[in-house]
Amino acid sequence: MTINCKGKLIDLSSPVVMGILNLTPDSFYDGGKFQDDRFALKQVEKMLFEGAMFVDLGAYSSRPNAAHISEKEELQRLMPVLHVLIKEFPEILVSVDTFRSVVAKEAVNAGACMVNDISAGMLDDAMLKTVATLHVPYIMMHMRGTPQTMQQKTDYDNVLKEILLYFSERTAAARALGIIDLIVDPGFGFSKTPEQSFEILNQLELLQTIVELPILAGVSRKSMVYKTLGLTPDEALNGTTALNTIALQKGASILRVHDVKEAIQCIKLVEMLKCSGS
Repeated sequence: MTINCKGKLIDLSSPVVMGILNLTPDSFYDGGKFQDDRFALKQVEKMLFEGAMFVDLGAYSSRPNAAHISEKEELQRLMPVLHVLIKEFPEILVSVDTFRSVVAKEAVNAGACMVNDISAGMLDDAMLKTVATLHVPYIMMHMRGTPQTMQQKTDYDNVLKEILLYFSERTAAARALGIIDLIVDPGFGFSKTPEQSFEILNQLELLQTIVELPILAGVSRKSMVYKTLGLTPDEALNGTTALNTIALQKGASILRVHDVKEAIQCIKLVEMLKCSGS
């Protein structure tokens, strides 16, 4: 199970970590911390040193009820930092977190190697065609609506069945256009209640078995952790590690996290556990 990033084959049969770098002023956990180039560089250096395989760069906040910004503003937030990172860390593997095809194209042309789309192409009709022409891996997430409306769209007869049908359709559309490297993200917390997110996590191995694609698990400091425990996002690292452990045991290939060191430790321990039983 490999993906091709800038000509480098990344083996996802052993789980890897994607570090989050938010370039927004209003993200739910670290909003505003890394808009300055100096702080962004320092954070990325730390994540790479701690073992991150990818750095996920996002300039449009997708937290519930986040403010909508223009394509122009997203690019103004994103591109200067991306240029600095590519210059400072030439071998870095940057994923661009965007649902806009124009932003994805500019980012990849500037050195990003992957597109992480919270809408799986549903919010921009040109996204799948653009990714196909860029020849980069594509992360497709399940979500209903938009960041502004998703929390009003949590009514499911069977949440896992809907996700499976969604990925079946989106995967077929991507394959038809020639997109080779696909990763799926069930979208914990996106148009889902904490209870529904736990239901998905509990059946993650079934999702992996049916879609037969690498799974990205993004539970880092989310509401399914801190609301369940009666905490704040700042206090949710321990809970995040607990759920990351479960996600790994159920087949997750990529952990998307704010805290790289702890996620790497989690992977090492789970891998050791698997080896002891073989």
